[in-house]
Amino acid sequence: MILKNAMLFDEHFNLVKADVAVRGGKIERVAPGLEGGDVHDFSGCVIAPGFVDIHIHGCVGVDTCDGTRDSIAKMAGHLIGNGVTSFCPTTMTVSLPEIQKALAAARDCMEHPPEGAAVRGVNMEGPYISPARKGAQKGEFVRNPDWREFKKLYDGCGGIVRLVDIAPEREGAGEFIERVGKYCTVSLAHTEADYGQAKEAFRRGITHVTHLFNAMTGLHHRRPGAVGAVFDDPSVKAEIICDGFHIHPAVLRTAFRILGEDRTVIISDSMRAAGMPDGVSELGGQKVYVKNGEARLKDGTIAGSTTNIHKEVQNLIRFGVPVRQVIKSATINPAKEIGAEGEIGSIRAGKQADLVVMDSDWKIAAVVKSGRFCRLGAK
Repeated sequence: MILKNAMLFDEHFNLVKADVAVRGGKIERVAPGLEGGDVHDFSGCVIAPGFVDIHIHGCVGVDTCDGTRDSIAKMAGHLIGNGVTSFCPTTMTVSLPEIQKALAAARDCMEHPPEGAAVRGVNMEGPYISPARKGAQKGEFVRNPDWREFKKLYDGCGGIVRLVDIAPEREGAGEFIERVGKYCTVSLAHTEADYGQAKEAFRRGITHVTHLFNAMTGLHHRRPGAVGAVFDDPSVKAEIICDGFHIHPAVLRTAFRILGEDRTVIISDSMRAAGMPDGVSELGGQKVYVKNGEARLKDGTIAGSTTNIHKEVQNLIRFGVPVRQVIKSATINPAKEIGAEGEIGSIRAGKQADLVVMDSDWKIAAVVKSGRFCRLGAK
């Protein structure tokens, strides 16, 4: 199969005019003027790598913490239509048995893939967080970081955890970071840590920050907070929710400019209400009220999002963030955070043929997963 006559982001994320030849689920060749059978003309379009969402709880009425294969499979089927070709189902701060059940369901989907986006491992957002910054997480299940407990969970699911969140000021956090960092990415999240505590956590081995600005100490000119520590440390990558609601567009522009194109990761952090009408929903055992697409608990606390990576890409381009940085932040940067950049995240011969074709308005014209069209037609 050949995708012809489009502009595409090459392996260095330069926008060039070239064709893509696909064979056996892989990208065979990227060059101008390719010829062969099964040609698809995408004149006027742009081809990007498939989007990678490494922080997503749920969508279309289902959630990772349902703990069932069917729920994760339904997520996979919905996400592919929005250009997400790989994702990490994300757990909440729930009971340990519920986390184990969710991990088992995700492992099943990795070993026996359902139709749609590929499950690339699991993101554990809880339970090792700060009760003072729990946000929409359920307080009764919040606990101190325990590396032995985590290792049992990790071994029990066959090592599919790709990221785990902690509040580094909690008791046991230092040893947790140093030991668990050997197995997966450790992320600062839901934390009261000040600038100094965050910098010490980075020194110990934290390399990732969950939904920058949200549920952490903010940037003040005399108290830099966790946000200031992230800006000040080039070794740390930052997830950012880009729906324009969690973070003001002006702050998004500023953050993307300060962090640069290799340190920003777009995430949806979406919940089961994503892709559904407004109304009453649920997240981590708590009622959530969705109005105009904004999800909140009864007390007004923001509770996850109802967005998706494609919408966020469109948002950021509209907000004035450089297109090259936007695409990298939705593809190769998240792939690197879960150690999958050798297989996915960029358009290069030998990599998996996961592609998103978008028109001049950045609407999706086609989605290719493992060399096969999963969607063809504008949305």
